[in-house]
Order: sequence, then C-alpha cells, then structure tokens
Amino acid sequence: MLASLAALLSTTLRMATPLILASLGGMFSESSGVINIALEGIMLIGAFTAMAGSYFVGPWFGVLAAVIVGMLVALVHAIASITFRADQIVTATAINIFATGITGFLLRLIFGDAGQSPSVQDVGTWTLPGINKIPFIGDVIGTQIPFVYIALILVAVSYWVLFKTPFGLRLRSVGEHPAAADSVGINVFKMRYIAVIMSGFFAGLAGASLSVGLLDLFVKNMASGRGFIALAAMIFGKWTPHGALMAALLFGFADALQMLAQTLGLTFVPRQFLLMAPYILTILALAGVVGRSTPPAADGEPYIKEEV
Repeated sequence: MLASLAALLSTTLRMATPLILASLGGMFSESSGVINIALEGIMLIGAFTAMAGSYFVGPWFGVLAAVIVGMLVALVHAIASITFRADQIVTATAINIFATGITGFLLRLIFGDAGQSPSVQDVGTWTLPGINKIPFIGDVIGTQIPFVYIALILVAVSYWVLFKTPFGLRLRSVGEHPAAADSVGINVFKMRYIAVIMSGFFAGLAGASLSVGLLDLFVKNMASGRGFIALAAMIFGKWTPHGALMAALLFGFADALQMLAQTLGLTFVPRQFLLMAPYILTILALAGVVGRSTPPAADGEPYIKEEV
C-alpha cells in the first residue's frame, strides 16, 4: 500500500507540473488585467518547439527554444489586446486555433507523420541527495523530472515577486485600477506587456515539460486541454501562486489516479470515465468557486489612456 501511495503521489507531482507552470503564467497575465486563454496554444507550440530543438540539437536547447517561442507568441497576443485593444478572448482563441494547425502542419512537413514525432532525447531525471534515501518521501520527490523541481521553485519565486516586491505591487495595481496606477506614473501598457510575455515564458516551459519531460516525443494536440485546466487552477486558487499550486495538484491527482487504475488493471470503472476524471473535477471545482472568487477588477478590460 505504501509503495502504491508513493507511486500515486509521485505521478501526481509529474502530471501537475505543466498545470502549475501554465497557471502561474495565467496568474501574471490576469493580475495585470489581460485575460490569456491562449495558454493552451502556447503550450502546444512550446511542446513542439522543445521536441524539435531536442531532435536537432539537444533537450535543454529545446527547452530554451520553447520558452523563447512561447514569449514571442504571447507578444502577439499582447500587441493585439493591449496596443490595438482587440477582444482578448477572440485573439487568444485565434492563437489556439493557429497552434493546432501549425504544429500539425510542421509535424507532417518535418517528420512526415501527422500523428506523432519520432522519439527524442528527454531531460532525464534529477535526484536530491539525501532526500532520495528517506523512506516514502524519497520515493515521492527524491527523484523526479527536472520540471517538477523548477515548477515548485517558480511558485515560491512568483509569490515573492507578486506580493513582496514593488514590481508586484505595480502589476497588481494595474490589474485593479489602471487609471489610478497611471496617475501616479506607472506605465500601464509596459506593465501589461511584461506580464503577458511572462505568461508566454511559463506556458512555453509547461509545453516543454510535456514533450521532453513527461514524454520523449510530440503527439498531435498533446496539450489536451491542459491550458484550460491551468486557467481553472488559477481561478480555483484565487489568482495566487500557492492557491494555483494546490489546485493544480488536485487536478494532477485525478490524472494520476486514472493512470494508476489502468496500471493496476482496475476494470470495475470503465476506462473512459477514468480519462474524464480530470475534466469533470475541473468543472465541479469551477462550479463551486466561480461567483465566490474575485478576479482583478480590470481583468479583460483594455486600457485607454486619457488625453490631457
């Protein structure tokens, strides 16, 4: 039983990692007042870029490339929604559709396969000396893919940046009352650009964790709604890093549970219902929290600077 529990918790951490990273990206973007549902598309493009980078150069080059490309795609969303004040939902939806098409096209063009890429070198695992020797705890977190440790560190860093630094205070003020922030000399457009590009960094990293972390290849549409689940985790966590972490772990647990059930051959519940579990849990979580959680006051509203 302990071995099975340790395996379940270890898998939970791995499955939650892309959600943690993407939800942090959504948190920064929405804290500035810009809704970014393009996390799904950025994750997908990031996953493909990381796989291609690993195929041609190496896995960590692929991770770096995924982060850069993710930031560039987020920049497109920022230009459209901040500078040109386009509808943020429509712009992000267009990016998601584009991501599905371009990754499928490049997959066939480069690798000649419309379904999946060949196997590439992944980033492997890291071991925490000493901790890996502790019974049970070592089995859960002692040896993991690097993205697990990176995600946990970024949660702590994000909390510090958002709630303990002047930058975080300015960012949150822009999301709550941009006109007031502007009146005291804070550049609303600059802060929003930084926040949206940061969301691209996190979403690109989340995508890389899928293709060269959890797996060693790219599968068409491999994001599989994780970008939207990450947004749900962000809302469920009330736009805080630690809240998003807890919510992502909850959704990751549902994913890990269905994987463990299949591994153990538990057939009393149809496999299709187990596969649905993370998405059902997402719907139930949002149904219980929406209406009671308060987003940034200016979330989704373009800012028009008043002429003096």
